[in-house]
Amino acid sequence: MTALPFPLAPEPDDFMRERGRLLFAGPVDFVKGVVAMPGLPPADRIEICFAGRSNVGKSSLINALTGRKSLARASNTPGRTQEINFFALGDHRYMVDLPGYGYAEAPVATVMKWQALLKSYLQGRQTLRRAFVLIDSRHGVKAVDEEILTLLDRSAVTFQVVMTKMDKLSRPEREKNLDQVRAALAKHPAAFPEIVMTSSEKGDGVETLRAIIAGLE
Repeated sequence: MTALPFPLAPEPDDFMRERGRLLFAGPVDFVKGVVAMPGLPPADRIEICFAGRSNVGKSSLINALTGRKSLARASNTPGRTQEINFFALGDHRYMVDLPGYGYAEAPVATVMKWQALLKSYLQGRQTLRRAFVLIDSRHGVKAVDEEILTLLDRSAVTFQVVMTKMDKLSRPEREKNLDQVRAALAKHPAAFPEIVMTSSEKGDGVETLRAIIAGLE
């Protein structure tokens, strides 16, 4: 039987599950919010970042990963995250929350500034090990997502798709949209060849994603 392209990431073994749990059970401290490249903290540790279009559930997923209710401010207002937010994940990693891209309830000039900062960060941060691109399970990859995936290709930044809100779909709907995402990813050379399905509300996929992050060196 031929393996599916971009299979779902397997559940971690006990060792990696515990490693991921310990990483996120330890200190997770807000470092700073950055509005321009000169404000970035020193590139003295590896980084992972989370990117996603506005209202994809990024803040909710970060809160679920860390087990903290308000580490990343969740809001129903698209575009609330207006800067690059750095969190120290233990002593050796930064977890980076990027501005939501796409539609945002903000002036056009402000949105353009966010997008320029996002592009500069992705293209210029040598310590960035992986970008986790969040895709809403209900909608699949949209045109605005294609823009960021293409940017990641050009920047030679490995990215892994994390599908959010999987609990909002029936199994047939989930499989249909998963197929759409797989087809879209086939066009992107920087795509990591596994997808993570998550639900921040139910906790699905959280242990898997923790373990993946803990395993990055």
